[in-house]
Order: sequence, then structure tokens, then C-alpha cells
Amino acid sequence: MINRNVEKVLPLVQKPARYTGGELNSVVKDKDSVDLRYAFCFPDSYEIGMSHLGMKILYSIANEREDCWCERVFAPWVDMEEQMRKNNIPLFALESGDSIKDFDILGFTLQYELSYTNVLNMLDLAGIPVRASERTSLTPIVFAGGPCACNPEPMADFIDLFVLGEGEEVNNEILDLLKECKKSGASKKEFLVRASRIGGVYVPSLYDVEYNEDFTLKSVTATEGAPEKVTKRIISDLDKVYYPKTFIVPFIDVVHDRVVQEIFRGCIRGCRFCQAGFIYRPIREKQPDTINCQAKILCDVTGYDEISLSSLSTSDYTHLSELLDKMLSWTIDEKINVALPSLRVDNFSDELMEKLKKVRKSGLTFAPEAGTQRLRDAINKNVTEEEVLNTSRMSFEGGWTAVKLYFMLGLPTETFEDVAGIPALAQKVVDEYYKCENRVKGKGVNVNISVSTFVPKPFTPFQWDAQDTMETVIEKQNYLISCVPSKKIGVSYHHVDTSFMEAVFARGDRRLGNVIEQAWKNGCKFDGWDDQFKFETWLEAFRNCSVEPEFYANRKREYDEILPWDHLDFGVRKQFLINESEKARKSETTPHCRIKCAGCGTNKLNGGKCDALSQNMV
Repeated sequence: MINRNVEKVLPLVQKPARYTGGELNSVVKDKDSVDLRYAFCFPDSYEIGMSHLGMKILYSIANEREDCWCERVFAPWVDMEEQMRKNNIPLFALESGDSIKDFDILGFTLQYELSYTNVLNMLDLAGIPVRASERTSLTPIVFAGGPCACNPEPMADFIDLFVLGEGEEVNNEILDLLKECKKSGASKKEFLVRASRIGGVYVPSLYDVEYNEDFTLKSVTATEGAPEKVTKRIISDLDKVYYPKTFIVPFIDVVHDRVVQEIFRGCIRGCRFCQAGFIYRPIREKQPDTINCQAKILCDVTGYDEISLSSLSTSDYTHLSELLDKMLSWTIDEKINVALPSLRVDNFSDELMEKLKKVRKSGLTFAPEAGTQRLRDAINKNVTEEEVLNTSRMSFEGGWTAVKLYFMLGLPTETFEDVAGIPALAQKVVDEYYKCENRVKGKGVNVNISVSTFVPKPFTPFQWDAQDTMETVIEKQNYLISCVPSKKIGVSYHHVDTSFMEAVFARGDRRLGNVIEQAWKNGCKFDGWDDQFKFETWLEAFRNCSVEPEFYANRKREYDEILPWDHLDFGVRKQFLINESEKARKSETTPHCRIKCAGCGTNKLNGGKCDALSQNMV
């Protein structure tokens, strides 16, 4: 339902369909017949947010409730924001067109650190105070979840409560409590104290933080009966948990415009740089029949002609062959493509290759992450050069002519020899193509290497490590380019300043709240977009707040230092992370979870069970 004032400005902005709502399968209810109005806010553009699986799941769960109407809200692009501010149009929800200022609850998903200023900007556009302390009435409650909630401290000044872990069950518990508190006339403080007793809910205002003279943390103390440690929530049974029977179909192209079917959560690998591989544990798999049935229903109701199998490492799904047989039995006839992202080079089999030949070919993507075996062992990638080359050869013989390889710069213990190993490995992949007698005739090969900058993240074995300085990263990037031996190898890499900022906020504390607010007031927003990122404005905000960003990004921590997220429990034992950190210094690997349990500890969150092994681990 388009607001008339909004309708007037749509001809003046790019992609007006971002702001109209009314898409197929969107949910419209009578606002007078519900007890709770819930704005699910994605702090980025419509095209990014509409691609996010978590939003699809939680939107549908909330709207299954008769007492709640959940609507979508995205960050308006800069041209639309200009028109909204000029014409006094507050931020609105797509389904109703209503201002979200009067909604009961606003939920933000924090997918990446560089979206933080957009959260503040969206609150301000709605006419809602950005600081939690200035929002004194019970509603609207502003809460947040997502991967960045594993260190929520930089946003603690602005968010009333955080959800740690998976939200399918805990979100409903929060809504139930808010509904009860509205009816009883409870205060916001009463609501927050009671919410802090819900498993997986962290209320930052109930924790006092003290600092040492050197700005390291001295203590974090729970008050008002809040738990000393907040433990993340997980879903135990993926076959029984709610999954949407429909997806909203956008009017315009979005980043991932297709059916997304989750096949398992967690990861068996334990790559030491990878936050997702640790915070999404323990391993839990969904059965092939469940996946196949859910995918078929979604294709029928949306008309999509592509299904993406979603996980951190799709080829590690133990029933992949069986699943593909079931899905290909109907997708081939209906001309529906099955996409398998996140493949591993060490388990890319001939059988999998034959099945992939039956679907539309696109470039294959693999992630060696490092150019030398020593460094791959240090990060526990557990992939050999021979496996990379064998998989490339298999792909070329199967008809592929394009391969994309992901690498990282600045990994702990990295040397310039390791940097030179990146283009050297890419050249060996090129050579494999021309060795293949069965390659596609008359076509050249394209090997593209994408190089990101290492960012130390919470709850990983590298959470104590320093990020390389920007000067060092630039030197390594230039050296890498100089080592590229062939025009058949394309290179792309991340901007060093955005990686630096990501590292600052990944390991930040509450001292960064003032910096975020000042940077936003000075015009910072959409910081994850190269054409919008204002690095000098950020540096000015740090200076004005007397905060040194290098303190967070480029400083190595000792194991006994109190970290900003130490009062949060994502299941991974700290001693396990320390052991893995020490093994990295020696380039020692840890076998993946199906070979031997390394005792990470996350199985305690699931009654001792982890699907990485066929038996319970107690």
C-alpha cells in the first residue's frame, strides 16, 4: 500500500520498485486486528536485504502468528533519503506504507560491521531517538541479531536487546513477552529485565563495563539479575523447525533472486580464520526428503527456475548424492537449475561432477585461501595443492572453462613467499587446462583470483591476532600483482580501508558507540559500498572522540586479556581456541570433525549431540 506522499517522489528516484511493496506473496493484514506490529529492518538496500534467507524465515514465522503483523523495512538509497527528508516522509514499512515510529518492535539484522551507521540512519529517518537510553517508553523496542551480534558492544548504546544465535524460537518468546507487558502496562525497564532471562537474549544496559588505564577491559558486571554469561540459542532439529512455504517475489532483480534451500548448519572444517565456521556450530543436518519437499513447494509458489543449496560447505553434506538424485528427478524436466555454492576441492568427486553436468554450467568457485602449503596448514584449511589441481583438471575435463579461486592476504604468520604462492598456484591451474586432452576445444581458460584482507574475528583461534597495517596490506597487494605471470589470470582484491574498519568494529567495545554516532552525523552511511564509504570522515570521528582505531585493528591481544565478548557464550571453549592458535604458529593441522572430535565444546548446546559424528559426544 503506497503512501500518497511516497508516490509523489517515486518518479524522482532510481528503482522506485524498492519502495512500493505489493510483491507476490507479501503479507498484508488488518492492523487493527493484531496486538503487535513488528518491523523487520535490514540496514542495507532492498536488493541486498531481499536476498537474505534469515529475513525470509523470520518474516514468515512472525506472520504465522494471528496476533502479529511483520513488515519489511530497508535502508532507502541516498536519492530516496534525500526526497524523504525534503518532503518530511518518515521511514515506512513496505506492506502498509505506515511510518514505523509507532510500531511495537523493530528488529535489525546485523550481517556485517559496515552496516552500523545505516541502523542509526534508519532510526533517525523514522523519527526515533538513536540512543536506547533516550527511548524511555515501552515501545518501540529495538533489538538486533545476526552474526555481528556475537560482539554487540560497539552497538550497545543504540540497541535495547540482542538475540544471540538462531532466532526461530527466541523471537517468538520475545514477542510473547512484549505482548504480555503491553497488556499489563509494564515499563520498558521491567520488560528488559524479564527479557534478559530468556535464553539467548543479551540486554547491554544491564551490564556495567569498566576499563583499565590503557583502555583494555577491566570488568563486565551483570546487574538486575541478568546472567553473568549469555548463551546463544540453537535449533536442535532442522527437520522439525519452521521453514517458509513461500518466498516474496521481488518486482526487480535482487542479488540472489532464487529459491534458497538450507541443507545444514555449522561446519566440520575448523578453518582458523572463519568466524562462521565456529559460531554456527554444532553441526546439524536436514534430511534429503525434507529439503527436496521444501524446495519443490517453494518453486511451485514462486515460479523461480533456480534453487541454491545453502550451507557453509555444501559438498560436506553427507547425503548430497542422494539429495541431488531426488532433486534432479524433477528439476531437469521443469528446467530448474540446482546451484551448489561453497564446494570443497578435497571432496569434489567424479560422481558429483556427473550430476553437475546435468544442470546449467556456470563458473566453479573454490577457496584454497593461501598460496603455500605451510600457510594452508597454519590456517587449518586441510587442502593440498594436488587436490586443487586435481579438482581443476576434473572441472576442465567436465566442460568448464572458468574457475574462481578465493584467497586471503595478511593471514597470521604470512610471508611474502606465501603471497607469491597465490598467483603461482593460479598459473598451475591454468597449466592444468592446457594439459587436458578432453578440454573444450577452441576456448581459452579464465582463472580469476579474488583476494580479501584477513580480519581477526571473535570466537575464532585468530581473535587475539593483529591485522596487518594498511601500509603492509597495500605492499602485499602490489607484490601479488607484480607476481602474476599470465593475462589468463584475473585479480581482484578488497579495498584496504574498508577491511581496516571491519577489523576495528569486529573486535570493538562500547567506546566505539560515540564514534559511530559522530561519523553518522557527519554523513557516513552505506559504508559497505565503495562509492559511499567516507574513510576520512571516519578518521575524523575517531580523532574527535579520542579513540585510536589501530588499538582495535592492529594490536595483538594476550590470552588473558578480557575481551569485549567474553561474557557471551557461543559454545566454543576458550581453551580450544587457544590450543588452535598455538597449533597455527607451528603450522599444525587439526583433523575435521568427522575424522576426530577436537572437543570444541559446542555439542553441549545440543544435549551433547553433533551431526559431525554418527554417535553422540558426551
